[in-house]
Amino acid sequence: MNRVAIVTGGTRGIGRAISVGLKNAGYKVAANYVGNDAAAEAFTAETGIATYKFDVSKFDQCQAAVERIAAEIGPVDILVNNAGITRDGTLQRMTPESWAAVIDTNLTSCFNMSRCVIESMRARRFGRIVNIGSINGQAGQYGQVNYAAAKSGIHGFTKALAQEGAAQGITVNAIAPGYVDTDMVRAVPPNVLEKIVARIPVGRLGKAEDIARGVLFLVADEAGFVTGSTLSINGGQHMY
Repeated sequence: MNRVAIVTGGTRGIGRAISVGLKNAGYKVAANYVGNDAAAEAFTAETGIATYKFDVSKFDQCQAAVERIAAEIGPVDILVNNAGITRDGTLQRMTPESWAAVIDTNLTSCFNMSRCVIESMRARRFGRIVNIGSINGQAGQYGQVNYAAAKSGIHGFTKALAQEGAAQGITVNAIAPGYVDTDMVRAVPPNVLEKIVARIPVGRLGKAEDIARGVLFLVADEAGFVTGSTLSINGGQHMY
């Protein structure tokens, strides 16, 4: 397998599972991160996956990173836009900085990264872009107007770009995870988390590997007839 994949936010949580899943399936993987150098080094040592440090909310950094990855690993065939943050709070308490940070990291990053790979994909008439949305972008969530807006925007971005790329062999799809057992979800107070799980028909939190399996399906060469779709992986919590 000579396909090259970039996974943003690819060293922790859902992103880590996606990176590892792609590598195990034979793809060449570049995992993006922005924060902890020591953790990234440990990730590479453990998995053998190359890591690249850059801020996905900054177009110039994305452009330089994609050029470097193409030179070191190969032209990018697959992009998984997974990077995301939360800055929760009700609207009357939310600062402009908290709004902008979430929109820039979660949504603008999809434009930045897709813009940096789309021309190469069009030239080679093949590409797979998978954007990680959220159940809260579909259903909304109290105290997350910034996060819900960004994730909802991802779903619209996906459908529009899918129409632009289809004739060139580029598919663009989204995955909307429900509540997954990651550090972000574990930070929720236990009494609140218990109520969340009670609303999930399958009776448990998702696993990061559940999301990774969805990505593997969507990026396969054989998935060329699937585009503009949102795959909900949420244990039946929101049937959209």
